[in-house]
Amino acid sequence: MTRSALTSQARSRPAGRTVGIPHQPIPSSGPAAAPTARRTDVDAGRWPDVAQLPSAGPARTAIARRLVSRALHRLSLTAPPGGARVNAAGPQITVHDPDAFHRRIGRHGLIGFGESYLAGEWDSDDLAGVLTVLAAHADDLVPAPLRRLRGLWASARPAADRNTRDGARSNIRRHYDLSNDLFATFLDPTLSYSSALFTAFPARFESLAAAQHRKIDRLLDLAAVGEGTRLLEIGTGWGELALRAAARGAHVTTLTLSAEQAALARERIAAAGLADRVDVQLRDYRDAEGRYDAVISVEMIEAVGAEYWPAYFTALRRALAPGGRIALQAITMGHQQMLHTAATHTFISKYVFPGGLIPSREAIAEHSAAAGLRTLADDGFGEHYAETLRLWRERFTAHRPAVTGLGFDPVFQRMWEFYLAYSEAGFRSRYLDVRQLLLTEGTHR
Repeated sequence: MTRSALTSQARSRPAGRTVGIPHQPIPSSGPAAAPTARRTDVDAGRWPDVAQLPSAGPARTAIARRLVSRALHRLSLTAPPGGARVNAAGPQITVHDPDAFHRRIGRHGLIGFGESYLAGEWDSDDLAGVLTVLAAHADDLVPAPLRRLRGLWASARPAADRNTRDGARSNIRRHYDLSNDLFATFLDPTLSYSSALFTAFPARFESLAAAQHRKIDRLLDLAAVGEGTRLLEIGTGWGELALRAAARGAHVTTLTLSAEQAALARERIAAAGLADRVDVQLRDYRDAEGRYDAVISVEMIEAVGAEYWPAYFTALRRALAPGGRIALQAITMGHQQMLHTAATHTFISKYVFPGGLIPSREAIAEHSAAAGLRTLADDGFGEHYAETLRLWRERFTAHRPAVTGLGFDPVFQRMWEFYLAYSEAGFRSRYLDVRQLLLTEGTHR
């Protein structure tokens, strides 16, 4: 999303307390279908690149049509011309406007693919299923000789999205300050916005809060948080980890750049009677003060940006008292995939997490070691994130009337569902993973 589009969307959102949506059951009829969208009805002020088709020559469009059609037919996502689908029970793409669909992809690649969905130019009976199939074949969708030409449709990341101190505040506001009420429509009552840790699959929404506490408790155990522990949390969220740590007797300093999150976290902490144990600060991680027995950061590194990973790990190391422990939860991807993504403006970096980049395990190991940190534990549980995202997506689609009532238009709703399904597909295909790591001072000799 362009900066002006998201800003105008966010400014119309109500701030403050969350609504009671997380406690409502999903209707028995199941999640609602994606709202219908027509390009002619799109608000061009909020969604300029969705409202209008990009300029693309007929040759590029024709090449995209040929490559995309072949790939979708080969993967049984559409029926070949005049024939039946090979995998009749599998997910399927229905293209409503083939010319616009191929034109967008020919000009902007995967960003165009996503924007075509936002414009209502294609739909699917199983969006997450389609995206999972595509993610599983991400490395062979385009013939090898043509991959070297990716620069023709892949653009560089905008310089304005760099996570300088001012840039980081702006980037965080563009996502986390949309509306506390929006996040309440699909998160569980703990308001945890990171992977849960389940005991059984398929997971049920009724078990999500307990699974989030299980995840949090495992991180607190990794960091040895208990009575009297001085804990620094980088990335407050809506305060659930800080609450749980304070209930163990820890003294918590928690940092965030989101004013919306900070306000609600303080309310929740005060309501729990733990305000004397938790200090919520609107502060950049680079400006953290003091030394702590434990440092915890949950899915924060993805928002830092590769340029600032050295500063992030230096800040972690600087905050650690002698003998202290750092517990991280981080989404990861393969190293080569990370290098390609780092050089490319993506649908997620444009519309969802500006300035962010998912690291590889190798990148984490390299930058943490350079900061003088040693990895003692590194455990993955990506299938749990796939289930977490499925529950969020089902919850979001089931509560479309509430989302509409908050003022979010059909294009936003399609964007948000695409984001959740896109992320779920990454974990289901094992293109992505999520890991919990334990770091201490000192490097391997």
